[in-house]
Amino acid sequence: MGIFKWITGILGWVTLGPIGGLIGYIFGSLFEGRAEIPFQEGETASSRRTFSASEQRNSFLVSLLVLSSAVIRADGKVHQKELDTVRDFIQRNFGQQAVPEAMKILEGLNSRQVNIYEVGPQIALYMNYSQRLQLFHYLVQIAIADGEFAKSEKGVLEAIGATIGLNGADINSVIAMFYKDTNSAYTVLGISPNATDDEVRTAYRKMAMKNHPDKVATLGPDVQKAAAEKFRQVQEAYETIKKERGLN
Repeated sequence: MGIFKWITGILGWVTLGPIGGLIGYIFGSLFEGRAEIPFQEGETASSRRTFSASEQRNSFLVSLLVLSSAVIRADGKVHQKELDTVRDFIQRNFGQQAVPEAMKILEGLNSRQVNIYEVGPQIALYMNYSQRLQLFHYLVQIAIADGEFAKSEKGVLEAIGATIGLNGADINSVIAMFYKDTNSAYTVLGISPNATDDEVRTAYRKMAMKNHPDKVATLGPDVQKAAAEKFRQVQEAYETIKKERGLN
């Protein structure tokens, strides 16, 4: 499924609002004369509809491309390994035929300034919380792909997490899955090392629920598989703390 097909009707909610305006400009420059692109400025409560699984999935990818641009440009450089991480995601989830056009779109986004404070609230409006957590997980993975985690990248990631409606504990949790320190297991569960045993158990149940792969089932099997890995990291953090404390 090439990205050109998205223009003809299955892009979903990213045709609305600030993301619609942004990618409308990019698509227009890439595919001028090939299609009439029905991007809209927004929608009213009376016109809102339910988006299909395909529309949600494609909207997820476009959102990833838009926010990836902000992450990739955060340290003032465009690293090949970061681009390769995005390319790998597209290939695994949408097929090799989608890669060339998706990377052209990312190149177009990289030549513009993506305003995360405009696009973030739109993503928060249309994605459920677990889908946004998975999106953020991909963004952190992109940020560390070059083997470094610059302060500027961390700042952009934290800002993105806030604008898409994630709470601070969940933002830190996802970052801790990649950026390890002595307290990483606690950070992954969203608690401090001073938490009681009961608080550890409660925190694990809450994190497991938010990060369960079934929460992103509509985004396709490969996204669900990646969510399963994130879920495993939550379980691993819990097991680490249990072992340290001698909990059953």
